[in-house]
Amino acid sequence: MTQQSSFISTRNLSKHFGKVKAVEAVNLEIQEGEFFALLGPSGCGKTTLLRLLAGFEFPDQGDIFIDQQPMGAVPANLRPTNMVFQNYAIFPHLSVKQNIGYGLRKQKLNPQDLDRQVNDALALIKMEGYGDRTSDELSGGQRQRVALARALIKKPKVLLLDEPLGALDKKLREEMQLELRALQESVGITFIFVTHDQEEALTLSTRIAVMARGKALQVASPKDLYNRPVSVEVADFIGQMNFVEAQVIDVRNGEAVLDTAGLGKITTTANSDFIHKDAAIIVAIRPEKLLLSADRQPENQDAVQGTLKTSAYLGDRNHFYVSVDGCEKPLAVAATEAEVSGEKSFDHESTVWLSWADNALILLPHD
Repeated sequence: MTQQSSFISTRNLSKHFGKVKAVEAVNLEIQEGEFFALLGPSGCGKTTLLRLLAGFEFPDQGDIFIDQQPMGAVPANLRPTNMVFQNYAIFPHLSVKQNIGYGLRKQKLNPQDLDRQVNDALALIKMEGYGDRTSDELSGGQRQRVALARALIKKPKVLLLDEPLGALDKKLREEMQLELRALQESVGITFIFVTHDQEEALTLSTRIAVMARGKALQVASPKDLYNRPVSVEVADFIGQMNFVEAQVIDVRNGEAVLDTAGLGKITTTANSDFIHKDAAIIVAIRPEKLLLSADRQPENQDAVQGTLKTSAYLGDRNHFYVSVDGCEKPLAVAATEAEVSGEKSFDHESTVWLSWADNALILLPHD
């Protein structure tokens, strides 16, 4: 994405409900045409932040700009935004066409123009021929598409989506994720999407803000969030991660010598200012970055011996949990069938080796 002036800005944005700091000094810069996700657990402030952008709530402090225009005192119905909710919020007594065209009722369009715009919206969501159906004749996915069409027909500059796929079953949810991303690319407008589902955020978004306690902990692309989290909290929320306590023994020539709890003494790249002699840090490693084997291999790679405690077959990959002396919890290992097919069977309580490449390690400050 090319650099340009931010299309949406929040500056020191805060919203408190009594003593609860729902949103606390959030600064975001969102570009036009982005599919931007607000990701975090329940109570982290993501929905409150979305409602502040929509104008359903007003900040106690800070500013909101959309397309360089201040939104602080602008009511929801005059903002260049529209919102899609988790529960669809379509009218059961109206047909699909009537639901989609509902937002245009104040524009006093002639019947031909209204019909054309509604038909264009039906084509956009691939529901031609469904115009005369009522909501009880639609599946959950179809209802959500109708809600999307009703929001998009007014041509907002920003579409705000509050967990719009949360009410769908897993398979339909995954199908709708792909449809939603294709729809956003087709219309080209800015989508801001609230979700607690990390996989959904990684699948859909160009960038993600990970939120907790009303704050944006890190804003980055899905790939950077997964591979370069800035804190234990972010790393723990995005995917599965192993964490190991470590002490920095020495730093020299851009490398750190670490004494770890369980992985032994490690020399690795020191590329952050919190890495200095005698510092207590955390070494993180993704399960798929650990190589499980019956014997130590290769000899020149860092490795540690452990005991296999349990395993699970999940179709596309196997998950193993290995107890290592010094580690508080068993280390999780994820491997495809091909990666373990050449090995002898791994039995409960069998001795195994774990090895890893130097670039698999993520060094994090000790929270």
